[in-house]
Amino acid sequence: MFWIGIAAVTAGVVLHLPMYLHSADMGYQMVGMHMDPAMTAGMILIPIGLACTLVGIWPNRPPDPTPGEPRSYRVSTLDTAPLNRAHIGLLLVMAAAVTIDVMKPTTLAFVMPGMAQEYDLKSPINPNGQVPVAWLPLVALTGMVLGALVWGSLGDRIGRRASILLAGVMFIGTSICGAMPSFIGNLLMCFLMGAAVGGMLPIAFALLAETIPARHRGWLMVLIGGDVAGAYILTSFLASVLEPRFGWRILWLIGLPTGVLLILLNRWIPESPRFLLASGRIDQARAVMARFGARLVPDPTPPPAAAPQKPRLRQLWRPPYRGLTGSIALFALAWGLVNNGFLLWLPTNLRQLGLPVDSADQLLAASAVIGFPAVFFVAWLYGFWSSKATMIIAATAVAAALTVFALLGASIAQNGLLMQAMIVLLLAGTGAMLAMLTPYSSEVFPTQIRARGTGLAGACARAGGFFGVGAVLLAITPASLTGAAILGVVPTILAIATLWIHGVETRRRPLEEISADAANDGPGNTEPKLTDATDR
Repeated sequence: MFWIGIAAVTAGVVLHLPMYLHSADMGYQMVGMHMDPAMTAGMILIPIGLACTLVGIWPNRPPDPTPGEPRSYRVSTLDTAPLNRAHIGLLLVMAAAVTIDVMKPTTLAFVMPGMAQEYDLKSPINPNGQVPVAWLPLVALTGMVLGALVWGSLGDRIGRRASILLAGVMFIGTSICGAMPSFIGNLLMCFLMGAAVGGMLPIAFALLAETIPARHRGWLMVLIGGDVAGAYILTSFLASVLEPRFGWRILWLIGLPTGVLLILLNRWIPESPRFLLASGRIDQARAVMARFGARLVPDPTPPPAAAPQKPRLRQLWRPPYRGLTGSIALFALAWGLVNNGFLLWLPTNLRQLGLPVDSADQLLAASAVIGFPAVFFVAWLYGFWSSKATMIIAATAVAAALTVFALLGASIAQNGLLMQAMIVLLLAGTGAMLAMLTPYSSEVFPTQIRARGTGLAGACARAGGFFGVGAVLLAITPASLTGAAILGVVPTILAIATLWIHGVETRRRPLEEISADAANDGPGNTEPKLTDATDR
């Protein structure tokens, strides 16, 4: 059923391509065209394929406990095992998955100018348009917020691997956003694409956190999370090369080959052994751990078991996790406001300042390349110095760059070197914030609610973007350098303060130790706590 679904979704997307190719003599503009029979058939095949895929990945009921099976296990061997081929394969596949995932929202910034011209949308470069172009990122961000929450629950219910594969299939199906003749069709597809984007990233890091040895976990996850800079470089490069020749639609259509690539790499994506243990699948957990050079060790003297609790999203907002959850949520909101309230409009604002489309794209690409090495330094600081302090430093750099843009506004264009330096600092800082946000949120919560906690962080990051775009759409804040900078600098400063107070150090510590530390939220706390079933 899984592969039948993949074939149906892929065929449905391919059936959309003839109409796109036939629009070549019109500059690949499809506005006003009517769907032909092939495209209609493709629209039918895609949801059928998605349904088949969901049936194929849904897990069976866990087996009944084997008589005489130990009550609990220790997974300390998973944290002390040396890196082997299975680890390297997982890291490479997850790096590719994160790149593909981050390219989706990054592409929004590059397609909006062309979309505004084709559909006559209102934007800084087309102020007389009919409908605000900001509806596109607003709808996409709505999908990302809901997707992060839905996939968080799915990740804790059906597993990390199944949730990642479901997102990959949706990447394939929603690439038809580039072949939608109507703006409404684009909005619908971008909503669904946003749901998959918002859902996959948190689950990918939950899987990495539960699999990579403790002494390597932090810096490796930040390196992969820092691939947002690599995704920005790749997207800006593709935009500068492909968009002038094939139009803005090609940037969405490349989701077909990248999504198929992710699915084909699924053999190197195992299920999390910690999730398998928490789900009662002991034999499967044992087999996965063997791949990573680790083994299950029965705990001969487990403490009395606490009353079982069914994981719920609301537990993140109750003691003992409330303060930590709040600080992560605010950090995520600040990143979202900066990324989608400032960086999203940067290509448009640069063109408004007089830069041609190719010059603006090349400036952003060059700035991203210059700031890219910062990812390695941030990964080293996070993994070997302090995770908490490194997050605070990155947010401080972002706040400083935003302050400069807020004070100088459009006049910063008179000093090209200063403008590029601030863009580099902003791209490096926001890239570092995102690179650390998801790994950090995947480390601090116990296994039973880890996907929900990581999903909540992702939802808050996208919600920050939603508020940023919404402020522009409602004309509360203008889509200018000054207005967008002011919108982001205040929550960034607040995020620094709350993380300083409530943050937990995660550097080179086992997950069970970190979640136990997070659960000790102060004396007198009598709220029930979720404890990791993998290491009681």
